[in-house]
Amino acid sequence: MSRFWSPIVHQLAPYTPGEQPQDRSYVKLNTNENPYPPSPRVSEALKTYEMDRLRLYPDPVSGGLVRAIATHFETRPERVFVGNGSDEVLAHCFKAFFGHQLPLLFPDITYSFYPVYCGLFGVDFRTIPLRDDLSIAISDYTVANGGIIFPNPNAPTSRLLTLDAIEQLCQWHADSVIVVDEAYIDFGGQSAIPLTGRYDNLLVIQTFSKSRCLAGLRIGYAIGHPDLIDGLNRVKDSFNSYPLDALAQVAGIAAIEDQAYFENCCRMITDSRDSLSADLTGLGFKVLPSAANFVFAHHPDAHASALYQALKQSGVLVRYFGKPRIDNYLRITIGTPDECRALTERLRTILARI
Repeated sequence: MSRFWSPIVHQLAPYTPGEQPQDRSYVKLNTNENPYPPSPRVSEALKTYEMDRLRLYPDPVSGGLVRAIATHFETRPERVFVGNGSDEVLAHCFKAFFGHQLPLLFPDITYSFYPVYCGLFGVDFRTIPLRDDLSIAISDYTVANGGIIFPNPNAPTSRLLTLDAIEQLCQWHADSVIVVDEAYIDFGGQSAIPLTGRYDNLLVIQTFSKSRCLAGLRIGYAIGHPDLIDGLNRVKDSFNSYPLDALAQVAGIAAIEDQAYFENCCRMITDSRDSLSADLTGLGFKVLPSAANFVFAHHPDAHASALYQALKQSGVLVRYFGKPRIDNYLRITIGTPDECRALTERLRTILARI
């Protein structure tokens, strides 16, 4: 610890991202990246971009991308906000909408950035335990609160909440902002975006990192009532008026306009997810129902930490959290069919030695 740090820095417990080792080539199934390249339209858009324009600042409101997102979701531009990845959009939400006298609510097992943001922005929070099957039960969220946030499907458990349940939350808590983090919704669920037209307290956040194959360009966005969007813009313009660079804006427009490529990419991943789930089940794993581009699984005869280490030594990376209630689970990103086969083959070898 440094004597020059501010008091808040001393108290922070930063988020730990999935490892990105450089010591060798790995089958990388640990950070929920898309195994397929971006749409060919993205490559073409970047190739034809006038590089001389990079001497200028990008559009601070990302107007072209905002309009493209609004068109795609059949909504109005004033209901769309974009940021430097969905993590930044989420961070702005914590500053813009939470921090009231009542605590923010989110699941006890969920995206681990949420408590980090609470620490950074001084937001009081209360975690709501998942059920024994690691699902969210909205009946546990009837208490008074200063906001509610959760991923749908939840991460890392991969379990999905229905739109009816989300709508019920919006009705129960009309004076609280409900943030639904839909990073993985395109792989098996229905987006809550249509509900934002009926509930002014609902904000839905999505990303280009997963289903749009653009994790390297950091594009996230939120859709909701214009009052919520205005709140996000006020925070953004008090922090960084130019969050999205010019190339990201161009690439984002190209990606969201190629619906056929997007649908095919999602279909390939869900097909591989179903096959991998069946293969893991055949190896004795218990696999939770997944609506995401990953599965969450455990083996009754082999501890997850040992499997994680053995897989890493064999050249396959998966995610192990080592946290209470899920310390015997692995989160496995869906790769290409070849990558999934490599995983199952090495697991078969590892399990045979136990």
